[in-house]
Amino acid sequence: MSDLKPLPHHLRRIARVFVDESMQDSPLARRVRDRLAATTHADIPWTVVPPDAERVAFSQGDAQALYLKEYKGRFLRFCPGTRAYHCCAYRIIHIGENCPMACSSCILQAYFQDRLLKIWANQDDLFSQLGEAFSADPAARFRVGTGEFTDSLALEHLTGYSRDLVAFLNDHDNVVLELKSKVVDLSWMDGAKRTDRVLPAWSLNAPFINEHEEFHVSTLAERLDAARTCAQAGFRVCLHFDPIIHYPGWREGYSQIIDMIFDYLTPNQIAYMSLGSFRCMPQLTPIIADNFPQATYIYNEFVPGLDGKARLLRPLRLEQFSFMVNRLRKHGMDKQLYFCMESSEVWQHVFGHTPKHLGGLANHLMSQAFGE
Repeated sequence: MSDLKPLPHHLRRIARVFVDESMQDSPLARRVRDRLAATTHADIPWTVVPPDAERVAFSQGDAQALYLKEYKGRFLRFCPGTRAYHCCAYRIIHIGENCPMACSSCILQAYFQDRLLKIWANQDDLFSQLGEAFSADPAARFRVGTGEFTDSLALEHLTGYSRDLVAFLNDHDNVVLELKSKVVDLSWMDGAKRTDRVLPAWSLNAPFINEHEEFHVSTLAERLDAARTCAQAGFRVCLHFDPIIHYPGWREGYSQIIDMIFDYLTPNQIAYMSLGSFRCMPQLTPIIADNFPQATYIYNEFVPGLDGKARLLRPLRLEQFSFMVNRLRKHGMDKQLYFCMESSEVWQHVFGHTPKHLGGLANHLMSQAFGE
């Protein structure tokens, strides 16, 4: 009887691995090879990419490829927000690009048109850059995350990247790392010596959206159960409603998931929770229509925002935000709540205050992240 185990469902479309020639003997590449060898997908072919290759091309139906690449750019970046709205100003640890899941609202569709799941395999360079940045001024504090250009945990089963990061950051008291995901993988917990420096985070949505617009993801119950496991281990968790979708029955749907949260967590176990309405660059709408014909929410009433993105009409946004905030407040949530990329007018209308009254959104969330 074989001891090989199947890959998690969201990784089963991986049909090939590419690796830069300079990275084929890296610890990350060896780990991926060993972990794949222990699965029922052990026969996935590997291709070494020579240093003079211009680009890697992969096209195999609905399949995906993993690309272990030597990255030569900046690993620590600023969030690509805009001054037109209040940005949370967290810093991005850039570990890779693209995602194995398929969510109709995902902005990554506009950035990455291929099926390559890129992971930066030169971790020594990453840790060297991070170490310099975090040690330059011990008084400077950092709220960082890896879930901007990829999902923080989607490839963790093969790469162990988040566990490596958590272990590395154990020695940096001035850094809090957020791991944001739509899947469940808690293997990174073994690398954490301190529960106050890691914020496990999950994106949530209404059950209808989860069932009809998010594919190859963990269920809402699985995500919340993982959040409870982390909370019981001493970690504070983060939750994100972004994007909030306007669809028939949205009140009932968002009521259901909001109430469901508190079957698993108490408010004091939640460091912060973001609320963001669906918004997109103009070029994303036809991509969504082509990739996800069922996504009729893209035909709602939208107007161009100050950042150039199409945004739901303000009265509709205010209606949804007010409804959700009121219900969350009934469960004891307050200072943990914030809007992602909204104006002072929206903040004032819904919350009764603006980020200025919190000392600025970035400062407020930094305090929340550090448990102050």
